[in-house]
Amino acid sequence: MNVIVARQLTQRFGASTALEGVDVEVAKGGRLAVLGPNGAGKTTLMRILATAARPTSGTLEVFGFDGVRNRNALRARLGYVAHAPGLYPALTAIENLRFFCSLRGLPAARAGDAIALVGLQDVAARPAAQLSRGMQQRLAIARALLHDPELLLLDEPDAGLDADGPALLARLMSGHTVVMSTHDRALAAQLCNASLTLESGRASSDQQRLRVVR
Repeated sequence: MNVIVARQLTQRFGASTALEGVDVEVAKGGRLAVLGPNGAGKTTLMRILATAARPTSGTLEVFGFDGVRNRNALRARLGYVAHAPGLYPALTAIENLRFFCSLRGLPAARAGDAIALVGLQDVAARPAAQLSRGMQQRLAIARALLHDPELLLLDEPDAGLDADGPALLARLMSGHTVVMSTHDRALAAQLCNASLTLESGRASSDQQRLRVVR
């Protein structure tokens, strides 16, 4: 079963093309790393796959549903960590998660479980603005996992994480289909079973049609 089927995804901003003609298939349980330098189109692709942006052209199916027309329904099955943590700085770590629980109609107890899952128990009562970059990233990952999503979309989840970051990501990714962007090729090889390298918005020449199996 394919979780993601993307065909000729293209994103233009005026005269600038951020992504052009990218094809990707990711089967259930597959883990894809998206690689490339800054400006290669990684974040653009991640936003489209997360249904946070509409492509200029091309098609996207997620769990067999149209990724544009059905994006509101699909978000209940996705966990997305964006390039920026997107936290409420004045709220404490636990308050951030409780707030997102309330938005999703989830039991507030899940906030405490998620805090423990990412190892932030000792700073749960600290405002998000006072957390280190790595702690904020852990909190953003915890928020993405609150509703136990089937598909995880992680835009540079290793940003700011400490030396335990790879082990944490490996543990949290277990049991999920994953697409992860990163600059770290060694981390990509450790955590994922396939990689897609973008070059100026295009898939590298040997990856024009990429299928990621479990």
